[in-house]
Amino acid sequence: MPLRVVGIDPGTKSFDVFGLEDEHVIVDVSIPSGEVALNPKILVDLLHGLEPLDLVVGPSGYGVPLKHISEISSEDLFFMTLVRPDDKDIPVLVGLSKVVQELKKHAFNIYFIPGVIHLPTVPPHRKVNSIDLGTADKLCVAALAVYDYSRRHGVPLGDVSILVVEVGYGYNAVMAVDGGVVVDGVGGTKAGPGFLTAGGLDGEVAYLLGTLRKEMLFKGGVKSIAGIDVEPENFYGLAQRSRSVKIAWDAFIEGIEKTAWSLTPVLSKVDAVLVSGRLSRVEPIYSELSRRLKRIAPVERVSGFGARSKEAAQGAALIANGLAGGFAKELVERLRIRESGGTVLDYVYIENLKEKMTTYHV
Repeated sequence: MPLRVVGIDPGTKSFDVFGLEDEHVIVDVSIPSGEVALNPKILVDLLHGLEPLDLVVGPSGYGVPLKHISEISSEDLFFMTLVRPDDKDIPVLVGLSKVVQELKKHAFNIYFIPGVIHLPTVPPHRKVNSIDLGTADKLCVAALAVYDYSRRHGVPLGDVSILVVEVGYGYNAVMAVDGGVVVDGVGGTKAGPGFLTAGGLDGEVAYLLGTLRKEMLFKGGVKSIAGIDVEPENFYGLAQRSRSVKIAWDAFIEGIEKTAWSLTPVLSKVDAVLVSGRLSRVEPIYSELSRRLKRIAPVERVSGFGARSKEAAQGAALIANGLAGGFAKELVERLRIRESGGTVLDYVYIENLKEKMTTYHV
């Protein structure tokens, strides 16, 4: 019997749902995150319409060690969203929390997956004082990139050594894959300025801000720097006419370039740089990134399944197939997703942060 699986990506701009019956696409849709936050049953109804389903990879946020939905606790939900009780105004995170709670009411075979920091293939010293080495959706992108590169170039999974550059609407991320496994990553809140996020904040800036609200992690990037209405599609054109947008453009592009270079020391070799994400589909952005990143290695787009859904949703479906024992089983086993463990706070050594957070999920 063919395997029917679905992957869900909770993006900043949209929730994408992508499904496969073996290698044939059965669903490829995108729903605004705001709509999901208002009505999480949208996703539930969509999944019911696709039944029977063998396995679904659910929206996992920052990630948890591989867990079935029946095992997801309030603590897990906190670790997936990292939102304090007094700070719940971010549509994608509100939507994610509501969706998980709604999905628990139904009999779907749903698994939630780790982020990069949960993987045993990333040495502990690279996790120190970090949470975001690449959220669960970024791990999905990395999985798709490894599968994509292996398939197109006829390279065994164990020989894939690449940099994966994700250029999203909210955040950017870069992950290092060596010998077919993820060995390091720089997530959106640690990378350079994204389209929305400021990226890695100077510690003194964070101090002067006082209490840091979650919404601040979605500000300070291109849209804030530009000072005028800018969207990915008109970003390059406006940068040619506006000084503030040109500053935003240079900070954005150079930030990705510097982040990519920062990971080269952990790789035994770099065969290629694979670029994905919503903004990579905007030609001037991809063209400029390609021009700069080719100094590291040849640059390619992640082609995936040629779908409308973001690469993260496609990668989630690929992982779902592997978890269910399908054609991607070897990929999932190589990534050691089943061996993931710990929490996103395990390697933070500042003021007993993990202990402080216990009051947020009881």
